[in-house]
Amino acid sequence: MKKTATLLVLALLAGLLPLSGASAEVPAAPTVSAAAACLMERDTGRVLYEQNAHEAMPPASVTKVMSLLLICEALNDGRLTLDGTVTCSEHAASMGGSQIYLEPGEEMSVEDMLKSVVMGSANDAVVALAEAVAGSEDSFVAMMNARSKELGMNDSTWKNACGLDVEGHVTSAYDIAVMSRALLLEYPGIKKYTTTWMDSVRGGEFQLANTNKLVRSYSGITGLKTGYTSTAGHCLSATAEREGMELICAVLKGPSSSERFEAARQLLDYGFANYAVADLTDGAGAIAPVPVEMGRADTVAAAPEGGGRVLVERGELSSVTHEVSVVESIPAPVSVGDALGEVIVRAGDRELARIPIVATESVARLTFGDVYTDLLRKLFF
Repeated sequence: MKKTATLLVLALLAGLLPLSGASAEVPAAPTVSAAAACLMERDTGRVLYEQNAHEAMPPASVTKVMSLLLICEALNDGRLTLDGTVTCSEHAASMGGSQIYLEPGEEMSVEDMLKSVVMGSANDAVVALAEAVAGSEDSFVAMMNARSKELGMNDSTWKNACGLDVEGHVTSAYDIAVMSRALLLEYPGIKKYTTTWMDSVRGGEFQLANTNKLVRSYSGITGLKTGYTSTAGHCLSATAEREGMELICAVLKGPSSSERFEAARQLLDYGFANYAVADLTDGAGAIAPVPVEMGRADTVAAAPEGGGRVLVERGELSSVTHEVSVVESIPAPVSVGDALGEVIVRAGDRELARIPIVATESVARLTFGDVYTDLLRKLFF
């Protein structure tokens, strides 16, 4: 028979909680002039604001976020290396638009091409990298569309790797937020380039300036990518992090460059002012070892499995609690991962999450020989 012992722990969450104050209703988000926009929190993927967020429209060079995701996945699994070299093809050199003027046959390191794409929005460099990953741009575009479906980006159809206007090449503000989130989570090293204002390639002969002007003016900015064509208008995926919370703001078809940046500022400010992230396990405290019946060890170590963070309204932080519930004992044998209880996280009366508490080590069951040996030891020693 197993009984449940309950411990209620008030969560101060690493000093983030205010000492007092009740949850207040989140005010309405500001109205922005862009045709579409979406504000998303990185860790949870929760949408905090949307305006025509699923309307498919051309994204211009914000397309490169999707290309960068596939390129960075190739870096993660070793298909590309930063110090490796890529040779520019005739096709890549012919892109036009924003470019670093690669010549057919010119070789450049993956890292220099990568920062040229991120900072200078170089069409020639992103197509050269796409060809290095997939063999051809067409094959790479097929990968872009397949990966988009895996991510649930149902508003997107890609026709090229760079974002030049082509009929049917579309995405949505929501999908931009989704692919931006995937890039940040899978390859955080991209921020080395997305947060750099000035750099160069070709041994300092070709200067790069980041097209994202928020890099110099917005506190906590982490990226990510701008875009513009006369058809798409002024587009942007802006990301920023404060107090451990990273937000993603996608803006499509802004009427001007300054207005797209202002829209992102307003929505990011709105998010940071009204929301915060709470750790799901920090407030639970240390979990006491659980007694083991008929085990070769008397107890087994226990800990929350996984954890993670949850998004809350700032006014809810002071009401977050962690209720730790564990079994009184468990019979041997015990394996790593066996369930021992759970942590229930609430904000006031609202349940936020349930985190399993599991065994972090194995404990074998006593055999007859173990019992006999132990008895002899007690009798004669």
